[in-house]
Amino acid sequence: MKTITVLSGKGGVGKSSITASLAVLLADKHKIVAADCDVDAPNLALVLGIKEENFKLLECVETSEKAILITEKCSACKECTDLCNFSAVKWDYNKNLPVINDLLCTGCGTCTVACPENALELEPVENASINVGETEYNFPVISGQLNIGESGSGKVVTAVKMRASEIAEDINAQFLIVDSSAGIGCPVIASVRGSDYVMLVTEPTPAAFGDLKRAIKVVEHFSIPYGVVINRYDINNKFTEEITEYFTSNNIPILGKIPYDKKFVYALVNLKPLVVFEPEFADIFLQILEKLNDEVII
Repeated sequence: MKTITVLSGKGGVGKSSITASLAVLLADKHKIVAADCDVDAPNLALVLGIKEENFKLLECVETSEKAILITEKCSACKECTDLCNFSAVKWDYNKNLPVINDLLCTGCGTCTVACPENALELEPVENASINVGETEYNFPVISGQLNIGESGSGKVVTAVKMRASEIAEDINAQFLIVDSSAGIGCPVIASVRGSDYVMLVTEPTPAAFGDLKRAIKVVEHFSIPYGVVINRYDINNKFTEEITEYFTSNNIPILGKIPYDKKFVYALVNLKPLVVFEPEFADIFLQILEKLNDEVII
């Protein structure tokens, strides 16, 4: 099984829409599993038409910790309130005890180290869920959902990928398609790590291109081969020429260029991948898959 991760750097460049269309076409000839690793705001399932009531809970995960107070040990020294960088520990002058705000606590452990009486400890908390939904295109989507106010999304992404890999192995899938979150933080690093190939999606704007170059550094850190898709290439032809020259001079494969079209929006509104909503676009995505074939042997 090969893992292909779709990454963008900047949000809003069409990454999930492109992932959905490529997954549908890939599933025509291969067994695949898709994993939505944007656990802070998962929406790949929506693009593929899976409604919330059609999801099945696989498991709740505990990948984060919160500080708890052991009241009888507290000596009221207030060291914990002075050292918490997240203002998660406040002093209750009525009770003469520290109070921990669960929404602000990140489980960093500073308060447990600072407390001379060992009155503060870290305990695991249920911070996310992993769900599975079956698409009408003959492949499942494994989706992670971070609970409101919780942290640890990088670890949640790792848990989602592990569960998706298990399901892929159970059905003898040939490909695991990972839809990463935007940015270059822990969730992205967790999405990219262990991938066989990364497909980067950008658009011809300075903001998208700047974020893309930062994302490329993450991918290169892990020595993973990658290529680029330029979405909405015709909204700024001059800048498209500039970034194309950059990719060419740096030996970065251009897997494809997709034009701007309002039908992308109409497809999203109707909860359909573009290649299903408007089959005339299938050729563009099939050409991208052909380029991917040269890279990862589809």
